[in-house]
Amino acid sequence: MAHKSILVVGGGVSGLTAAIEASEAGSEVYLVEQKSYLGGRVAQMNQYFPKLCPPNCGLEINFKRIKQNPRIKFFTLAEIEKIDGVEGDYTVTVKSNPRYVNQNCTACGKCSEVCPAQRSNEFNYGMDKTQAIYKAHEFAFPMKYVIDDQACLGAECGKCVAACQYGAIELDMSAKSFNLNVGAIVWATGWQPYDAKKVDYYGYGKHENVITNVIMERLAASNGPTAGKIVRPSDGKEVKSVAFVQCAGSRDENHLPYCSGVCCMASLKQATYVKAMNSDSKVYMFYIDVRAMGKHEDFYTKVQDDITMIKGKVGEISEDPVTKDLIVQVENQLTGEIMKETVDMVVLATGMVPATSNVPDAIAYDEDGFVVSNPQQLGIYGAGCVKKPLDVSSSVKDSTSAALKAIQSTVRR
Repeated sequence: MAHKSILVVGGGVSGLTAAIEASEAGSEVYLVEQKSYLGGRVAQMNQYFPKLCPPNCGLEINFKRIKQNPRIKFFTLAEIEKIDGVEGDYTVTVKSNPRYVNQNCTACGKCSEVCPAQRSNEFNYGMDKTQAIYKAHEFAFPMKYVIDDQACLGAECGKCVAACQYGAIELDMSAKSFNLNVGAIVWATGWQPYDAKKVDYYGYGKHENVITNVIMERLAASNGPTAGKIVRPSDGKEVKSVAFVQCAGSRDENHLPYCSGVCCMASLKQATYVKAMNSDSKVYMFYIDVRAMGKHEDFYTKVQDDITMIKGKVGEISEDPVTKDLIVQVENQLTGEIMKETVDMVVLATGMVPATSNVPDAIAYDEDGFVVSNPQQLGIYGAGCVKKPLDVSSSVKDSTSAALKAIQSTVRR
């Protein structure tokens, strides 16, 4: 039996795009997301490059399109357990994990006000905490609270239950599995930042003021842990000098052999964050090559005049134990000089790793983990950064293409 519906796995910008485009073309779409909210890593960004505009505008438009579209049904806190079948006739087993908060939630926040337990806030990469019952972020969609069952004290506490006048909290919710029958699947699970701790000579996790590019994005965000103030983690001091270290683990046979393509532009963008805070700030960017292709070259040309660009791969980052300042050592490839620059903070440009851990057998991927086409498994299509490193604009285009291929799979049989 052929099914006309489409399953999209992943609720980031790629999954949202594929789901919306396919549904607006007439297909019934199921959208499955592992987190408690839609929007993915774009929701954690401060600004897009090169226009330096906030991502929430675009996300809000897409959420409105979902709300107005009866052909999309989405499931958050859900994951794929199994995929069986062939193109046109797939049976997919989905596990729905408990939110412990039902549809009655109005996001009033009364529950969080009385909650005595706290948890590390993964949305801000652990830089602050939330209560055990929390709203993922201020633009969360769906706008509903969720309980971290690892931090919650459970029924022995129950303060949130008593505080909720809408009867929205159900501490006895449990995980449930169900099947979906679909004709095609778009796999759009996105990416993870490379684990900077593996690049031990850069001191991430050991030196407090060595951070990663994704953490920098949250520091600069007005809804981030510091309300948009770029300060040092060690002492809260305003950052007046910063070094952006490119290819932190990328283009390295011991780590990621490939180039993620977008890291240079992301660091140039983040350099503008520092300069916007304090125009007198000293900003260094240490690079192997600058990847700023096509339309991005003008942005690169503009920003490079405001910062110090040094061609060379950083060999070591050490810390002054008293001041917590960082000493960046590098050989300048243009002059041959061994340089040591002292800065308040270092930002590591870590690469993009495809989120393909624990995927069902039906999903094919290459030696680096990126989803590839499998001629033996038609009807399953990768979309966005799970296929290859892409910027947001390119991910949207790629996901529109994946949606079209999925539609074709549902009508072929």
